[in-house]
Amino acid sequence: MSLIPSLPRNAIGKTPVTVTALGFGAAGIGNLYRTVADEDAEKALDAAFRHGIAYVDTAPHYGQGLSERRVGAMLPAGAILSTKVGRVLDPLPGTPPPGTERHGFVDGDPFEPRFDYSYDGIMRSFESSVARLKRDYIDILLCHDIGTMPHGDNAAHHTKIFLNSGYRAMDELKSARNVGAIGLGVNETGICLEVMPHTDLDTILLAGRYTLLEQGALDDLLPECERRKMSIILGGPFNSGILVGDNHYNYGAVPEDVATRAKALGRICADHGVPLPAAALQFPLAHPAVACVIPGMVSAGQVETNLDLFHTPIPDALWEALKERGLMHEDAPVPESVTS
Repeated sequence: MSLIPSLPRNAIGKTPVTVTALGFGAAGIGNLYRTVADEDAEKALDAAFRHGIAYVDTAPHYGQGLSERRVGAMLPAGAILSTKVGRVLDPLPGTPPPGTERHGFVDGDPFEPRFDYSYDGIMRSFESSVARLKRDYIDILLCHDIGTMPHGDNAAHHTKIFLNSGYRAMDELKSARNVGAIGLGVNETGICLEVMPHTDLDTILLAGRYTLLEQGALDDLLPECERRKMSIILGGPFNSGILVGDNHYNYGAVPEDVATRAKALGRICADHGVPLPAAALQFPLAHPAVACVIPGMVSAGQVETNLDLFHTPIPDALWEALKERGLMHEDAPVPESVTS
């Protein structure tokens, strides 16, 4: 393999925590949608770390503890880690039969996730995570899946518990230097704007809402993050797969208008000799609030592919064409082309 350039590192908010601009999303090695062998998960994590991807994001929800357990067993101590709170894992009375899918994960560990945004719930979740991860310190701790998308009519109830109780636990963990930075891990912008005035957060892991496919966050959330000196960790840069040719968007079926837009993006990228996934992976990092992009990876091959995409040269003309065709927000910052 050719030598891959080193990855830049960016600070998380005003904290000393830094992350590599390309990170490793570990939901997949929690058996998201399909089983991944221990050997393949280990090879993926090893390849990422060997090639300079020093930041890994996981959560108790991913495989009901499986992702965290694998990360804890397989990743070198020098990696930067984020995990999440907001769910506690209750033991199941027995082990589900092989091939069982629960909450999108196949053959997860024998636990059942339960939302709990209270002080005690956050502390219990954190203590269980550090045990699975085999760390006594977590670089970034994120409140997971708060908001309307996961909770519907119960969203206000959960948000109130978090603001009145759970946030205090996260703030205490940071003050005690058990964690380096705190924030949210969500799939929507509205809850971020609702919570930010009442908290002192360092970061938001925002999945899918500032991508080559959609840039609505540019109008409200990203300017507010800049004002508060908060960082965005951009999850889901491929919008659940639609931007790499998979038939998923937002963890579900692809609406017709989204499919049409993705095809138009792909045609313009092809006209400029650029793979659509390369443009999708690089685009978010042009915004000054975005510190990192974290595509999901489940194999060493995917790690190497994402590194190649991350370093693919992209001409300025591509971004200009996307704006001219109305396929990109006219005010969206774009990566600078690299000339030799």
